[in-house]
Amino acid sequence: MSTGSAPRVVVLGGGSAGWITACLLHHEWAARGGSVTVVESPAIGIIGVGEGSTPQLKAFFDHLGIEEAEWMAACDATYKLGIRFTGWSEREGCESYFHPFPGPVDLHSEPGFVKNCGLRRRGIDLPAHPDDWFLAAHLAKSCRGPVPEANFPFPQSYGYHFDAHKLGAFLRDWAVPRGVTHRPLKVEDVELDQSGDIAALLCEDGERIEGDLFVDCSGFAALLAQQKLGANFLPFAENLFNDRAVVMPTSHAGPIVPQTESIAMSAGWRWSIPLTSRVGNGYVYSSRHISDDNAAAELASALGVAADKAQPRFLKMKVGRLENSWVRNCLATGLSQGFIEPLEATALHIVIATALDFAKAYESGGFTDAHRETFNQRIAARYEGIRDYIVAHYRMNQRTDTDYWRENATNQSLSDNLKAMMTAWFTHGSIEEVNAKAYGPAAPYAPMSWHALFAGYGTFPPPAKMQEPPPGLDVADREATGKMLAACALNFPEYAPV
Repeated sequence: MSTGSAPRVVVLGGGSAGWITACLLHHEWAARGGSVTVVESPAIGIIGVGEGSTPQLKAFFDHLGIEEAEWMAACDATYKLGIRFTGWSEREGCESYFHPFPGPVDLHSEPGFVKNCGLRRRGIDLPAHPDDWFLAAHLAKSCRGPVPEANFPFPQSYGYHFDAHKLGAFLRDWAVPRGVTHRPLKVEDVELDQSGDIAALLCEDGERIEGDLFVDCSGFAALLAQQKLGANFLPFAENLFNDRAVVMPTSHAGPIVPQTESIAMSAGWRWSIPLTSRVGNGYVYSSRHISDDNAAAELASALGVAADKAQPRFLKMKVGRLENSWVRNCLATGLSQGFIEPLEATALHIVIATALDFAKAYESGGFTDAHRETFNQRIAARYEGIRDYIVAHYRMNQRTDTDYWRENATNQSLSDNLKAMMTAWFTHGSIEEVNAKAYGPAAPYAPMSWHALFAGYGTFPPPAKMQEPPPGLDVADREATGKMLAACALNFPEYAPV
């Protein structure tokens, strides 16, 4: 592939992933003569497995200049300060922990958390639960939003919860007036040129849509990258057991708390995501450990929904990734590219990172495939780094009640990088140094996240082996930190989404 100029981009598939990619590529190349056309069949629904995001989604809207007031109300969106994990550990005092999106205030509290974690790993009985050390946890607990009063100069990092169907529709309606072409057509075949590149999409009624560059957002089917161009799919089943989800929305039963709930179940976990219009609930599970019907019944029981009124919707998940996201003149994004289950809400994070990195690589190579190999290596490394962190949630779980949790806790199908992180924790090594060595400067998770995971589960020596801090030991003051964070939290208004 060699065009030398901004390409004619054709995106197959809409939804959040398709329209995010279309918006970003149009934003990058429209002024240089590039064009973007989105082809989506109105008969194909959107899967919408996840309805939460990381702070990357805020960066996406800021990049495009879209104000929160412009899109949040249209997508039933609420703020997200982090994720509360409940039931992943049976250790006393660690039945629940909050994984925050850190902000500038936490630069003053995180060192103390890390210090106490290091000492507690050595058997010194010190407070090292992540909930005590980060502003986001305080804000969520007191149901305060992430946007402070004007007199408080330290912004808080945050993501969102949203209706995935409405987000795709909003982006479509935003993009089309700005020059993105929308073609609601069903694709019946794909035409290749003599070199093996994609030449055109062949649609119903004989319509032929040509392009220089094609983006595959056709979902798990991966119609272009995998089916037509033969991209290799790498499954993750050996260390991510979950392959199904059942979803079951409910109405609100209390105030909207700006956090995602991740609650352990017998054969997986369930999410609770508050939107302005409803609560999104889903149970992500392993079909090898529980049947669809029993999973639906377990979820309905947990939600207090009568079985005859549950109306469950089942989803199959294809967990893994393409070996190469960029194949010939095709870029795969969204579910076509890969999926690492919705545990840390990374799906759209990867879509945004892929689109921006691709635009930079393609343009810096003179709008050719000169940097395709290095781009694919970077995206693969990002996937594997995220995969490791997700796998760590299961491998390090502190439950013993079902085969599912016991098998996860003894699973030995781990990457060398994840083994290095675990070894560093248990041998009192530096998480910061090992994280940098294993994942490089673009590590998908900061040392804080690894500390929160290990400490949140209570992965420390047992109480019988704990010792009192010796006199004069330099330790972090949890009480003083708590007072500082509580005072900062007063600058954030109570959260009452419209």
